[in-house]
Amino acid sequence: MSLFSPYLFFALFFVLLAGLWWLSWRIGLLIQEVVYLITGSGDLAMVILFLIYLPGILTHEASHWLVARILGLKTSKFRVWPRYSRNTIGLGSVTVSSGGVIYDSLVGLAPLLVGSALIVLIGQQVFDTQTVTFAWRTGRLLDGLTFVLDGLAHRPDSLLWSYLLFAIANAMMPSASDRAPLKSLGIYIISIGVLFVLIDQSGRNVVLLLDFLFGPIQLLTGAFFLVVAIDIAIFLLLLAVRALLNALHS
Repeated sequence: MSLFSPYLFFALFFVLLAGLWWLSWRIGLLIQEVVYLITGSGDLAMVILFLIYLPGILTHEASHWLVARILGLKTSKFRVWPRYSRNTIGLGSVTVSSGGVIYDSLVGLAPLLVGSALIVLIGQQVFDTQTVTFAWRTGRLLDGLTFVLDGLAHRPDSLLWSYLLFAIANAMMPSASDRAPLKSLGIYIISIGVLFVLIDQSGRNVVLLLDFLFGPIQLLTGAFFLVVAIDIAIFLLLLAVRALLNALHS
């Protein structure tokens, strides 16, 4: 298999998605820890986290509301403000009536889908992240990555767009309540996938499906690379700040 096989691109996409999930979790904790070390206030740490993620939180909750309305589900109690709930921090919520496993799963996935679309749009229009895809296919991945990062470093308004990418990407991950209906949906999808493979033992339809998905995955992978790069830089900065504050407190 070629190093630049489309199937390896799928693997890269899922690695970046998993990395983004982990980084968003760790960065959220580090922001609160750093603010707490500075102020000694857990409530203030929660509020600062909320303010940093505010564009992403608005996108997250609006996505729930919009998809629920499109599906004809009743919505109420739209809240965008942090509060403690069962030993966790909730930064916002929308109450949506249940519409069954499929509808509930679509509502739960809405922030991830809408957030990903916005990341791709900003990535393409502002930072030319599609260059990563082209570079991968032509065997010049390093040149593509260098081009995107160079644009990030030298564009005059890159800080604003980078912040929006950071806030949207790190707030778009499904919460525990969002993930609840996805378990049943996951079982259905796996069952259908197994049947799909058993019926089409030649594998032709699987290849056609992967080819169909390859276009969107290319766009997402280029954009996710940029977001993960931003997250890694912020993660390392927060680690350094935490180490410095701990040293000052010791």
